[in-house]
Amino acid sequence: MWLIWLTGGVLLVAAGAAATLVPRWRTRERDRRVAWSAARAAIDSATVSRDAAPRRVAEAEQLMSRAELIAAGRGGADAARLATRYAEQADRLWRAGLDG
Repeated sequence: MWLIWLTGGVLLVAAGAAATLVPRWRTRERDRRVAWSAARAAIDSATVSRDAAPRRVAEAEQLMSRAELIAAGRGGADAARLATRYAEQADRLWRAGLDG
C-alpha cells in the first residue's frame, strides 16, 4: 500500500514541476527565436545600406563583422540582441554616410 502512495506522490510532484517548467521553457525558446529573427532582419537591413553606401565606413564594417560573427555562432537571446545592436549601429553609420 505504501508503494502506491509513494508512486502517487512522485507522480504528483513531477506533474507540478512539469506544469511550472514547460511554459517557462516555451517562453524562453519563443523569446530566443524572436530575438534571432530581429537580428537577422537588422543584419539584412544593414547589408542593404552597406551595398548602397557610396563609400566605405570602416567603423560600420567592423560593427557589421561583429554582428555577423555573433550570428554565425548562434547563442541565446542576449547574443541576438547584441548582434541586433551592432547591425543597427552599422546601418545608421552607412545611412549617415549617404547623407554626407
